Amino acid sequence: MKIDLQKEHEWLQQLIGEWTYVSECVMEPGQPPEKFEGSESVRSLGGLWLLCEGCGEMPGGGTATMLMTLGYDTRQQRFVGTWIGSMMTHLWIYDGALDANGTALTLNTEGPCCTSEGKLANQRDVITIQSPQQRLLTSYLLDDEGQWQLFMTAQYRRKT
Repeated sequence: MKIDLQKEHEWLQQLIGEWTYVSECVMEPGQPPEKFEGSESVRSLGGLWLLCEGCGEMPGGGTATMLMTLGYDTRQQRFVGTWIGSMMTHLWIYDGALDANGTALTLNTEGPCCTSEGKLANQRDVITIQSPQQRLLTSYLLDDEGQWQLFMTAQYRRKT
């Protein structure tokens, strides 16, 4: 089966490479964010998929490893993907789209709520391309009033 690459597949290719990141995460409401560092290696799978393998510091100490897949489903005309981490058993499933400018990919998902144990919450990760050497990840949680609350940012810089 031959698949023709779409412009959305090409958009994903700009994420390929070796990256370092510094993240800030709000661990408790009303408290200043905590900073963490890590790295990510992103490679292509057949030009259709990305495999993003990360490793970084965790709140409270220790290191976590993460794996994200990203692709574009031509049938659904949506970006799709998954995210797993060594710190939890939940499989995050992404569904998303590019903004009108083609600089930000918004990925919607549902997962464990960081403020209410045992509860699932709607969440959103946004990957914004700032330059060929820099990108920003912002993560939001949908609160009980229906407002998106920023709880994490990660600034990525290309190593190679």
